[in-house]
Amino acid sequence: MSGPETSPPEPESGHSLGEGEASGPALDRLQEKAQACRRCALRQGCRQVVFGVGNPRARLMLVGEGPGGDEDRQGIPFVGRAGQLLDRILEAARIKRDQVYITNVVKCRPPNNRLPVQQEVEACLPYLRTQIELIDPEIVICLGSLATKTLIDKNASITRSRGSWHKIGSRNYMATFHPAALLRDPGKKRYVWEDFQEVIKVYNKSDQGGAVDE
Repeated sequence: MSGPETSPPEPESGHSLGEGEASGPALDRLQEKAQACRRCALRQGCRQVVFGVGNPRARLMLVGEGPGGDEDRQGIPFVGRAGQLLDRILEAARIKRDQVYITNVVKCRPPNNRLPVQQEVEACLPYLRTQIELIDPEIVICLGSLATKTLIDKNASITRSRGSWHKIGSRNYMATFHPAALLRDPGKKRYVWEDFQEVIKVYNKSDQGGAVDE
């Protein structure tokens, strides 16, 4: 692999930023590090790093697998067909896209849109974990099996894990099918809508200052 290797950031030691530090500038600095990263071979084969987009203080964060061709061209996650479907799901849930933060497990497009391999996931994981710490969302939605295995349980099955809350630290994690899976199998749409209805309940309860039921 050519080019200098860039060390990933160390995850933050707590859920809150230091006094007086805004998450936006901190995310900008993290993005600069990610753009210079050469810790795996994915950067050599993609156009650009697709870091993430949205509200840097979002209460709801969505994590997918990796950028596709449209995302690689535009530098924004979830802008292709799967992203358009995700937009419709969020709209039906009455959640504005600019209120949430959207990213992927890996920030560079894998060749031929294949799933990232474990070495690529491990190379990029410190960036994702630091994004979560900086943004400090109350709810994290794992879109698809890879995000679920990466953030909830490495042995998780998306079909068994979806639809249930997973409390990890101070955050509530929900696994559901990736929008791309819905394009291949429209029958999964009803399960995703069921999952998002649970998300809406917790999101609205949290917005009103209520506690989340375990």
